[in-house]
This record gives sequence, C-alpha cells and structure tokens, in this order.
Amino acid sequence: MSSNAEELYRRIKDDPEHTQFLFRQALQNPQGALQAICDFGDQLGLPVTPEEIKSYLSGIDDADTKQWLIKARGGL
Repeated sequence: MSSNAEELYRRIKDDPEHTQFLFRQALQNPQGALQAICDFGDQLGLPVTPEEIKSYLSGIDDADTKQWLIKARGGL
C-alpha cells in the first residue's frame, strides 16, 4: 500500500486548500489529521493506515514536507 500513500500524498500536495486544512488540523490535533488523511484516501479509493502514512512521510526528502512534519510532530 505504499503506492497508495505516495499517490495520496501527491494528490494532497497538489491541492493547496486541502493541504492548508490538514496543516491547520495537524497543529490542533495531529491524530485527527492522520485520520482525516486516511478518510480522504478512502474517498479517493486509496486506502492507507496511519502507520503507512507515518512510514511514507518519514522517508520523504522534501523541505516543505519536513517543515510540515516539524510543526505537526506531536502526532506524526
């Protein structure tokens, strides 16, 4: 399912409004952001688990993603 996490990440990244929504949610409730990402994946037919999301994000070498993770680290 790592391909689902990769594709889901790409789709979220390509949608600035959705990215901002998830970022704000991660700042307030990191676990809720993980659940929202999983729910979004389900809606798109790209099911992922919180563990798959964490694993995928930990391997990304992207400055924007790393900054996002630093701020949302509490749940991710």
